[in-house]
Amino acid sequence: MPPPSDIVKVAIEWPGAFPKLMEIDQKKPLSSIIKEVCEGWSLGNHENFALQNADSTNFYITEKNRNDIKNGSILRLTTSPSQTAAQLHERIQSSSMDAKLESLKDLANSSRDVTFAQEFINLDGISLLTQMVESGTERYQKLQKIMKPCFGDLLSFTLTAFVELMDHGIVSWDTFSVAFIKKIAGYVNKSAMDTAVLQRSLAILESMVLNSQDLYQKVAQEITIGQLIPHLQGTDQDIQTYTVAVINALFLKAPEEKRQEMAHILAQKQLRSIILSNVIRSPKPINDEMAHQLYVLQVLTFNLLEDRMMTKMDPQDQAQRDIIFELRRIAFDVECEQNNSGSIEKRKSMYTRDYKKLGFINHVNPAVDFTQIPPGMLALDNMLYFARHHQDAYIRIVLENSSREDKHECPFGRSSIELTKMLCEILKVGELPSENCHDFHPMFFTHDRSFEEFFCICIQLLNKTWKEMRATSEDFNKVMQVVKEQILRALTQKPNSLDQLKSRLQNLSYTEILKIRQSERMNQEDFQSRPILELREKIQPEIMELIKQQRLNRLCDGTCFRKISSRRRQDKFWYCRLSPNHKVLHYGDLEENPQGEVPHDSLQDKLPVADIKSVVTGKDCPHMKEKGALKQNKEVLELAFSILYESDEYLNFIAPDKHEYCVWTDGLNALLGKEMTSDFTKSDMDTLLSMEMKLRLLDLENIQIPEAPPPIPKEPSNYDFVYDCN
Repeated sequence: MPPPSDIVKVAIEWPGAFPKLMEIDQKKPLSSIIKEVCEGWSLGNHENFALQNADSTNFYITEKNRNDIKNGSILRLTTSPSQTAAQLHERIQSSSMDAKLESLKDLANSSRDVTFAQEFINLDGISLLTQMVESGTERYQKLQKIMKPCFGDLLSFTLTAFVELMDHGIVSWDTFSVAFIKKIAGYVNKSAMDTAVLQRSLAILESMVLNSQDLYQKVAQEITIGQLIPHLQGTDQDIQTYTVAVINALFLKAPEEKRQEMAHILAQKQLRSIILSNVIRSPKPINDEMAHQLYVLQVLTFNLLEDRMMTKMDPQDQAQRDIIFELRRIAFDVECEQNNSGSIEKRKSMYTRDYKKLGFINHVNPAVDFTQIPPGMLALDNMLYFARHHQDAYIRIVLENSSREDKHECPFGRSSIELTKMLCEILKVGELPSENCHDFHPMFFTHDRSFEEFFCICIQLLNKTWKEMRATSEDFNKVMQVVKEQILRALTQKPNSLDQLKSRLQNLSYTEILKIRQSERMNQEDFQSRPILELREKIQPEIMELIKQQRLNRLCDGTCFRKISSRRRQDKFWYCRLSPNHKVLHYGDLEENPQGEVPHDSLQDKLPVADIKSVVTGKDCPHMKEKGALKQNKEVLELAFSILYESDEYLNFIAPDKHEYCVWTDGLNALLGKEMTSDFTKSDMDTLLSMEMKLRLLDLENIQIPEAPPPIPKEPSNYDFVYDCN
């Protein structure tokens, strides 16, 4: 008799019969269990049958996933995946439109299961679908006018099945013909196309570009930015999201030499203004996926600056030296006219004097200042843009500083170089986009030269802050730190326009920054005297217990997690929560992200806390060791954790953000009696401890606390002063 842990009690359904309650021995081969079930209903040829989850997924039970079966699960006896695949393979070739449509709908649903997908692909099913797309659908196009909805559904289910099958990564994307690519591109290029067909077509093009350099070349020949732009001008945000995703994919995979050319085309087609008016300023709220795609586009656009950022100036290059001459000419135009004549020595002396006024470190040859990378030539580009497009502000800054004492002048040249470097660091110029980030800034979509305009605003801020701090040349680094803080604080408020950024920076004066710093310092004040330290040590366990209870309460509320796949927009969701008695983890799949609380009874799977052996994080997680994109993604790696239980079983998580990651790892460690070590716990401990300390010390305000406790007085010589009240 096997131990109870190997026995799972389930219900098994069969169409037209009463469900059976069975005990499944997990040590027995699955084929034996299926045979036993078939014999119970007097069904022969048990090898033609299989067990399936009787939920919305309808996934087949295999030897690999059978351990996921939990007590109380409902299974269904059905035809084997090979039989089902063969039947659907035949049915989708039916001459009847209705039969074909129904079978393609079934295929689209079944293809989500990797077991079925493998069997269908083994029958050369993907080739059949591509042939149907290339030529098979043409004979139905004559019926399109009279049966347009039916034709749209037919094509939609065909493409959906194709996308689901390809998503399993069984077949390489490099195997597809030019005719197939042309057909898919044709659906995207048509002005009036069924929404579902357009969505699938855009998803296929994105996957082709991202997964194959060869297919990128072919897709780039078939699709132009001009053909994608109209899809952004509609009102369907899903179509807009897929369209931006395709543009990002083309941008990302384009060779270095073609990216600038592509950026020029995007500017010509006014992509930025179209996104601004139809997406960012649309009355509909921007969903997470669109926010991610806009963030990716923002990063890829700023990455075009990397080449200039990493290019050193050649002091011997006359064209580059002419830019410096132009900066001097704009700043000192009148003076230059008056001093145009004279000896070479006088002109050199005049140039040196002017370059010093412009704030260059090397007064004799300013070109040397731009040999540092980063920011390289990008700093000079920004300075020239400021001088030409904001000439009055440029001249005012240069002349203001040239009229101050040497030690109090704010060096425009040096400031511009350091500021450009700082802005590149803030915007992470040259780094690839993060997989999970949604941090786009609407204001960068309001101007074609947003980085240069951003620089122009910040260089004026730097000059203003320099004056407010009454800084000298020795304070240069301090000023840069304050300016960085001003910029970061303004960016966190996500200004919608560059004018809003100016307004917010105007309010974040040096005086305001000092007030904020003082307030934060008071909130984080760390008392160092011995009595205070002793009080802290006494309070700390109480605070830690409070944090522990908060973490466990959050686990009881539960969290929705993503099952990240190669196609982000079609991610699956699952939910996990801790039972109120802290003894069981309930979890299960969801169709979509829930808006409210998910009840326990809707989560079919359970994991007793007593069975948990350990919690692992990051690269130690089993799903981070598997081959695939997730392994290479640093952001996903930092959000991954797994629960190991029984002998070699595990439950894998990828937290939606760092906050949820800390909550769950802390809560699970608390359940296991281990220390909570996350950054979030440290932050909570500091905040709560500081608040509790201040509350307890309120009555001691303005009272000096001695370093040592007062001495205990001597015992009295007698106790006559004690009265017996009885």
